[in-house]
This record gives sequence, structure tokens and C-alpha cells, in this order.
Amino acid sequence: MKFKVKVIFLFLSLILVTSSCTSLFGNKQDTSNNSAKAGEHSETGIASYYGDKYEGRPTASGEKLKQKLLTAAHRTLPFGTRVTVTNLKNGKKIRVRINDRGPFKAGRIIDVTRKGAEMLDFVRDGLTEVKIEYDLE
Repeated sequence: MKFKVKVIFLFLSLILVTSSCTSLFGNKQDTSNNSAKAGEHSETGIASYYGDKYEGRPTASGEKLKQKLLTAAHRTLPFGTRVTVTNLKNGKKIRVRINDRGPFKAGRIIDVTRKGAEMLDFVRDGLTEVKIEYDLE
């Protein structure tokens, strides 16, 4: 019985420490923004989208990836965070929910589903420069 309690305590401690480290050392370029809808924090960088081979595979949050939904991967934002993504080449905007981790290539800040890439109009190019805006509560 004591062993189970120690294991649970160790696991919960590990979760607390890693979530604290993420918020302290995350790679964010925070800026103030007066628009409540857009979000108080923002980052600028490259967006990519999931290939079709990932359809139905589990995401880091445990959900299955569905290309028809507006979800995305970000390295550090909490799962469930709503993010406004703006394609800086054409001004198109979408709102996505973070449910996965990534992208893991240098310079990329977000991976969106195919539906997101279609709505932002960068499927043909595969990559585009974006600004992401979000609130942390």
C-alpha cells in the first residue's frame, strides 16, 4: 500500500514539475494586444499541416486526429487552448483548438489539420508564415 502511495505521489510531482518548466522555458514571443478576441499573447513563425497518413492516429492528448476538425499541435500551449491562426500571406484567419504536441522542425510553430490548411489556403504550398494569438488563463 505504501509503495502505491509513493508511486502516485512521484507521478503527480513529476507532472507538476514538467508543467512548471514548460511555462518557464517555453519558446514564446509574448506581446500585448488590445483585441480581446485575438488574444493577449502572440507568436509569428511557420505553420505546416498534418499529412493524410495521420488521420485516426492518437494525438498527445489522447484524441484521434480528425482532418475535418479545426485542431492543431503546439509544443507548449495547454491542451484545449483556443488559438487564432492568421496566414500572413493572404490575411485569412481560423480558430483552432490545441490537442497535440509539435511541430518538431526548427522555425515551425504550429501544425494544423488539413481542414485548417484549406481554410488558410496553403495546402498547395505546404507551409506558410502565420501569426498565432491566444489567451492564457
